[in-house]
Amino acid sequence: MTIFCDKALSQKLERTEARANADFVVSRARIHPESGAEWIEVAGTYAMFDGVESPLTQTFGLGVFEEITEAHLDEIEVFFRKHEAPVFHEVSPLADPALMTLLSDRGYRPFEMTNVMFRELGGGEDRQVNPDIVTRVINKGEVEMWSQTAGEGWSTEMPGLEDFMYNFTLIGAQSDGARPFIGELNGKAIATGKLYVYDDVALLAGASTIPAGRRQGAQTALLDARLRLAADEGCTMAMMGAAPGSQSQRNAEKNGFRVAYTRTKWQLIV
Repeated sequence: MTIFCDKALSQKLERTEARANADFVVSRARIHPESGAEWIEVAGTYAMFDGVESPLTQTFGLGVFEEITEAHLDEIEVFFRKHEAPVFHEVSPLADPALMTLLSDRGYRPFEMTNVMFRELGGGEDRQVNPDIVTRVINKGEVEMWSQTAGEGWSTEMPGLEDFMYNFTLIGAQSDGARPFIGELNGKAIATGKLYVYDDVALLAGASTIPAGRRQGAQTALLDARLRLAADEGCTMAMMGAAPGSQSQRNAEKNGFRVAYTRTKWQLIV
C-alpha cells in the first residue's frame, strides 16, 4: 500500500512524537516532582514544560489537528510564561498556511528545521550488520550505564553540556513507554538507541555512539534490532527526525526511510 505524505500522515507522525515526549515529561515529574514538569493539550496541540533548557519544552502538532486561533495561542503562551520558559512551536507544513501569518503577526520567528522521516515495516529485508555487535534492551539495573554511554556519545556533539545530557538521558532511560537499547562490542557498551511504540507506529530516538566505538556498525545493528522488534509488535511504520542534509538523514535513507516533510521550529521573540 502506498503511503502518501499528506495531512493524515502528518497527524499520525506528530501525535506519535508528542505522545513519546509527553511520556518523558510525565516521567520527569514522577522522578523529580520539584521540576514542575507537566504538559497540557490545546486544540489538539501538546504543550510541554520539561525545564527551561530542555529541548522538549515546546509544542507538537500545532495547527495539524484543529485551526489555531489567537485564543489558543494565548492559552499556550500563558502555560509557558507560568514556568518562565521560552515559547517554541514545531510546525508541520501540512498545518493551515494561515498559521504562519498568525505566528509572524504575534512576534514569532522561524529558526530551525527538522526532516520528519518514515518508512513502512514488514518488508522482511535484511540489513548487513556487524556480527560482533550485540544489541539488546537494557534491564532496570543498567539505566546509569545506558545514560553514561549516551552522554559520552553526545559529548563531542554538544561540548559543555555533558552534565545536562547525562541528566536528560537518565530520565529518557526511565521514560514511560521507552525501550532503551544498548549496543556492545566485545562486551563493552559503545552505542545506544531507544524505541517507542504507539498503536502501529514506532518512534526511533536516542541514537548515540561513543567516539571510540564509531564506524563499527553499531547504529546499523541497533536500527535493525529496533525495527525487528517493532514489526514483531505489529507496527506498520517507523519514524524518526533528522537535521536536513545530516549524516543521520543519510543513514536513515540508506535504510529505507524517506522524508515525509520538513518541520519548522518557531520562537516567540519577546
